[in-house]
Amino acid sequence: MADDMTSRDVDAAAGDAPAQAIPQDELNRITDDLIAAFKTVFDPEIPVDIYELGLIYKVDIDDDRKVDIEMTLTAPGCPVAGDMPGWVETAAKGVEGVADVEVRLTFDPPWDPSRMSDEARLALNML
Repeated sequence: MADDMTSRDVDAAAGDAPAQAIPQDELNRITDDLIAAFKTVFDPEIPVDIYELGLIYKVDIDDDRKVDIEMTLTAPGCPVAGDMPGWVETAAKGVEGVADVEVRLTFDPPWDPSRMSDEARLALNML
């Protein structure tokens, strides 16, 4: 499941143009590399990465290679609320082929433990 963005309602798209500007194999590589980048970012209070926690809600890649990321936090009062979007932006900008990144926080819908992967549940003894 960790390598399947669609299982988490995360969309990677090359835009609305009839002819795709980014070749599909490259788009797939960028998508895989973005997942790997997200998996390097951790909430300091939870020993599980943000991807497995289900904090990444949506990812769009446009034809100009700009990556728009919609994410949440485990709680609005999270102590790293001011820092984590920057960590995600830095991680995504490190992916080869990404030209620009914008990260937006949302709390709609609010995060809940049902968004976690089985891997995260196992790591947190929640199975």
